[in-house]
Amino acid sequence: MLDHPLLARLVLGYSAVIDRQRSVVATRLTLAPATSDSGDACFDGAEIVQWLGQAWPEAAGALSLRMRPLEGGGGAKATAGLSLLVNAAGESLLQSLLAAPATPRFGIEVPAFMVADPALAAAVQTQAEAGATLALKGLPREPLPAALAASFALLADDPSAPAPKGGSTPRVRLGVRTPAELEAAFAAGCVLVAGWPFGEPPAPSATKKAVAPELQVILELINRVDREEPVDRLEAVLKNDPTLAFRLIRYINSPGFGLSVEIGSFRHALMILGYQKLKRWLALLLASASKDANMKPMMFAAVRRGLIMEELVKGSGDAELRGELFICGVFSLLDRLLGQSFADLLRSVPVPEKVRLALLGEEGPFLPYLELVQAIEQESVIDVREKAERLMLSVGEVNRALLAALTTAAQLE
Repeated sequence: MLDHPLLARLVLGYSAVIDRQRSVVATRLTLAPATSDSGDACFDGAEIVQWLGQAWPEAAGALSLRMRPLEGGGGAKATAGLSLLVNAAGESLLQSLLAAPATPRFGIEVPAFMVADPALAAAVQTQAEAGATLALKGLPREPLPAALAASFALLADDPSAPAPKGGSTPRVRLGVRTPAELEAAFAAGCVLVAGWPFGEPPAPSATKKAVAPELQVILELINRVDREEPVDRLEAVLKNDPTLAFRLIRYINSPGFGLSVEIGSFRHALMILGYQKLKRWLALLLASASKDANMKPMMFAAVRRGLIMEELVKGSGDAELRGELFICGVFSLLDRLLGQSFADLLRSVPVPEKVRLALLGEEGPFLPYLELVQAIEQESVIDVREKAERLMLSVGEVNRALLAALTTAAQLE
């Protein structure tokens, strides 16, 4: 999967597919040609589908929706463990995917303006008859023929699009960027949204906002680990929150951590890991400890940001660099998660200077890595190319880092 030739030929971007409970239930993956002059390059759709099957194996938690009867006739349809919604940025890419064997677990977005092409419309119907999950993106200029309309299990639009009149096909809102857009999409009847509803960062405040008690324990531990206090003092803090101790041990023993021995206690963890690696996993706990359902997409993204940034320099052989970039990525959404600006937060959360500069948006060696990850999240092909070149990384290296990070993150959950 991580050495496939396609990694050098495509640019990847990804965002979360979120349900009404604010859980991330699938991934929206944008595929685009790797170079700006390869828009007409030939791609083997069957090869892409096979590769995606390796990158996104079937999971028990994959999205499954029972579809209502579709406009234009046809019976009810259901997604069969949909785990990926594919946005092919380019006509040749889309055509190759529609010509490939149908894969129900991978939904394919089809722009409405393109279904006027009889050949593409025929491919859509063939895919649907074979069990594929297809999403009609945007509104067609004219009503679709009944058989063609019945081929689509989802309607996909963006925040600026007018709501379709009537109809019962489930809708997914694309490109959601703020909590207000997320709320508006669900209020308008969408069953899913795709995007990252981060919103704007909090402004500095004259009064410090109280941190939830469960987060205070983690912050205290991070500060104590940073000072390398004796394990007895660290254990004393953990005794006040047995649930936190359990979560920490569970994280450390997860397949994504890669230890060859099972960790049975906090003391054992410190003996095996040392202070710096332990601090890394406390950062992970801090970024995923909120009990607010609306924070689920943000916690999901924070963990993956840290893992992607770490993977981008995995070949450097510098363990300290990898650890600091991991912390930078995980903490990059801490301001939204805790409702405090970084100017306020960094007074109580110890981070290395290079991390501090990046979190404040100031120039430094880590900011370009953070900007690259943000471009991947925004599914901005041009920006991904530009940010990768700035770091002297190839598209293939960036794609490998993304897929490795997403695989590791899935093992941690």
